[in-house]
Amino acid sequence: MKIAGIGMIFSQGLGIASLETALQKGWQKPADVNDPKRANETSPAYLVNLDAVSDKTLLKKVRRADKLSKMAVLAAADALADSGIEDIKQKKIGIIIATAFGAHGTTFAFLDDILVYGDAAVSPTTFSNSVHNAAASYVSSSLNIQGPTLTITQFRFSFQAAMQLAQTWLDQKRCDHVLVGAADQYGDVLAYVSAQKLTLARDGKIKPFTFKPTCHVPGEGAAFFLLSGEDGGRSYCDVRSLHIYDDPFHGKSVDLNIIDADGMLPDESAYRASLAPDIPVAAYAPLFGSMMIGSSFNVAIGALMLKQQMHYAVPVQENPFGMRILAESKKADISSIRCIGFDCYGERSAVYLAKA
Repeated sequence: MKIAGIGMIFSQGLGIASLETALQKGWQKPADVNDPKRANETSPAYLVNLDAVSDKTLLKKVRRADKLSKMAVLAAADALADSGIEDIKQKKIGIIIATAFGAHGTTFAFLDDILVYGDAAVSPTTFSNSVHNAAASYVSSSLNIQGPTLTITQFRFSFQAAMQLAQTWLDQKRCDHVLVGAADQYGDVLAYVSAQKLTLARDGKIKPFTFKPTCHVPGEGAAFFLLSGEDGGRSYCDVRSLHIYDDPFHGKSVDLNIIDADGMLPDESAYRASLAPDIPVAAYAPLFGSMMIGSSFNVAIGALMLKQQMHYAVPVQENPFGMRILAESKKADISSIRCIGFDCYGERSAVYLAKA
């Protein structure tokens, strides 16, 4: 399975070029939002600014959509354009969107409206946008994609599950290409719950290599991949294999490990135990924030590294355990990358990327 195109939107902009710029610039201070636990105080969060999108053409098409769907549409369109495949919209394209929380901000807004106005007077638009499959519907209709469409919602490994399903669709020849995306948004309820259960990084810096105690900064965004069974000549890389809850190739040598380690677990010691001392390691959550779908951004970074044959320095380099981190950005000879994720039960996911 080939990654033919990548599109994304996150706190530092829209598109793969924005991601590459962020990797070169390193850590940037996140936005300040109202603190969910402390009145009249602020806390950090990595937020997407839709007003900063220069071309409003697509946003006008989805003006009634909520923020989650708008982010998904922009990132999906960007992935199609990035592929460079001629007449791409004439191909049979499947859509799979992964999310941990769905349109939870819209869902709670809908519930608030019921409490205020009663169930007979709430907005039908708010209700329709609160459905988890709304984002996939907006992507399909706004981009005129006619293939099968599915949304996968689960707290952990939703993106990896979407990638596995995409591989099945391609193997079965159900689609010429599959557009796989992951999206989640920031919301007051999520911010409050995470502030209750996790340790917020008050200075705005996620420190992936402390492992325990961890610290998180909420984030939001969308990352999409156009996946193909055949190489069109411009592929970023191959998705060589993908595993959830098990990693049969654990211990096999790769050129680089990228770990999620974004503070979404109270204890991330499992990441330290999974790393070999002779293999370099990187973590990029400080660029886009703590998200259950953060694996998608790490896979995008791994794909970009393989295409550019470039190491990108980790944005926050506090390294109390002396891990072999990427300390500087430079050209490198890279053939394989493993992207590692863990859930709260210690279960593991691994996405193996290889040079095209």
